[in-house]
Amino acid sequence: MAASDQFQEDVVLGRAFDRRLMGRLLRYGLPYRGRIAAVAALIVVVTALGVASPVIFQFAIDGPLSSAVGAGDPGSAAPSGALGGLLILVLALGAISAALMALRYLEIYAMATIGQRVMLDLRLELFEHLQRMPLSFYDRNPVGRLVTRITSDIEALNELFTSGVVTFVADVMVLAAITVTLVVFNATLALVTLAVVPILLAVTFVFRAKAREYYRDQRGHLAHLNAFTQESIQGMGIIQLFHQEERNFRRYAEVNGRYLDAFQKTVLAYSLYFPAVELLGTAALAAIVWKSGRLLGEGALTFGGFFLFWQYLGRFFQPIRDMAERYNVLQAAMAAAERIFKVLDSPVEPPQAPPSGRGPGPRGRVELKDVWFAYAGGEHVLKGVSFAVEPGETVAIVGATGAGKSTIASLLSRLYEPQRGSVELDGIDVREHDPRDLRRRVSIVLQDVFLFSRSIRDNIRLGDGHIPDARVEECARHVNAEPFILRLPGGFGHVLKERGATLSSGERQLLAFARALVHDPDLLVLDEATAHVDTETEVLIQDALAKLLRGRTSIVIAHRLSTLRRANRIIVLHKGEIREMGTHAELFERRGIYHKLHQLQYK
Repeated sequence: MAASDQFQEDVVLGRAFDRRLMGRLLRYGLPYRGRIAAVAALIVVVTALGVASPVIFQFAIDGPLSSAVGAGDPGSAAPSGALGGLLILVLALGAISAALMALRYLEIYAMATIGQRVMLDLRLELFEHLQRMPLSFYDRNPVGRLVTRITSDIEALNELFTSGVVTFVADVMVLAAITVTLVVFNATLALVTLAVVPILLAVTFVFRAKAREYYRDQRGHLAHLNAFTQESIQGMGIIQLFHQEERNFRRYAEVNGRYLDAFQKTVLAYSLYFPAVELLGTAALAAIVWKSGRLLGEGALTFGGFFLFWQYLGRFFQPIRDMAERYNVLQAAMAAAERIFKVLDSPVEPPQAPPSGRGPGPRGRVELKDVWFAYAGGEHVLKGVSFAVEPGETVAIVGATGAGKSTIASLLSRLYEPQRGSVELDGIDVREHDPRDLRRRVSIVLQDVFLFSRSIRDNIRLGDGHIPDARVEECARHVNAEPFILRLPGGFGHVLKERGATLSSGERQLLAFARALVHDPDLLVLDEATAHVDTETEVLIQDALAKLLRGRTSIVIAHRLSTLRRANRIIVLHKGEIREMGTHAELFERRGIYHKLHQLQYK
């Protein structure tokens, strides 16, 4: 699948403003409604104080300053009353400015804090939900896409909460306050100012439509660029091995160039819109100057009133420009919210089924009864599979690739559920077991061992603080992992690189055996656990296996038939069905599928 196709769902955008999504987002702010109410009150006060400043100037011009100018000769002193009134207005203006600075600090700090707390809650909820999703969900969703949900998509919502919503509300309030103030002071000049609003709305409507189109295109190319970058970095070994660096760079340059072209279209839309707003503002200002000149000549307007309109006109268009800038924030937030809620609305793994009333059987006994299973949209991988493993017995499962061996391992831990039939542990359907208890009792050692970027000790006990260090070291020694661990800097405290990159395949397998042993499971499943190791390491692993399997119910899945000789029984799967079952000697004598697999491997 091409990267661009794989990330198509990231390209599709909903409406720029979705009331349902916004309502759902705002519910995350309910725990902080007291703080939000305080911020709303701050916005009201800040808006009122911001509108009050030009009014003080108007009073100063028409009051004390006019009195001082009209008191006498240019060289004479201003009346003490005028100076006193002017001083009061200057002090009031200073107090308003100081209050605005303090209140805006509180407003920004409080809203940023609320936004971060809301994002913390949402991020925790999303991560917790992802941990409870069935593996089938991860089969359909690439890791890069899910990481984007919990990082950049959350960050897009953070911008909405910390700046988008607050700024939008404040801008609307400023516009309303200025409009009311203009109408109250002089309705004639207010109508002249508001005459450009219909034209401004039309320009904004065209801009919004174009910006949305360009933004959609830009997000699509960005998704393709991210996908291509991720794929290239993950496959860097293959790229270098086959000397594809130059070709890969050319492809990257093409994808990056398309993103640049799309981004420039968005810049073009904004580059045209903001000058258009400025032009309309200048036209309104010119109309105010012309009309004010006539009103001043008629005595129907004072110089203070003219200054008031001049100041408000400059502030009238700033919120409109700010709201246009916040349009991208709103659009990105709505798209991010839609993608995040799509994940949160995905059903988690099925809950524990109610008890059937059957009493438990022998502890550690495993049985599959007429199990049919198919991955989403695919053919059946298992077709009527039935077998039992008695407590303490080791059963091996062999078969060609795609026969359904690893699927059985996943069904035993209830990572998937069969469409028909049942999987039982202790005589009880695994669906009736508590999933956490079930997975504590079943340990699976996979072919591709996943190691975390933590210490050796933490990787073995998987963060379970109840397992003492002595137990960890004892289990590592028991499975022959201690010698290579002690050679590492720091020994058991050595912190591994990503996915244990500095360890060999055999060393990672030995750590996986120690991990399985330290948790002391009732059922041990080895899924191709010795597939990629050298002969010397295999000797250590075979010895570790013998210790690990002793006295424990075990299912061994392997291609390498040399690991199966100690099994009590061998089950041969072919195209999802059990074709043969017996000991190594019995199956070899039959000269059936098992005999053919043996011949192919050793000849």
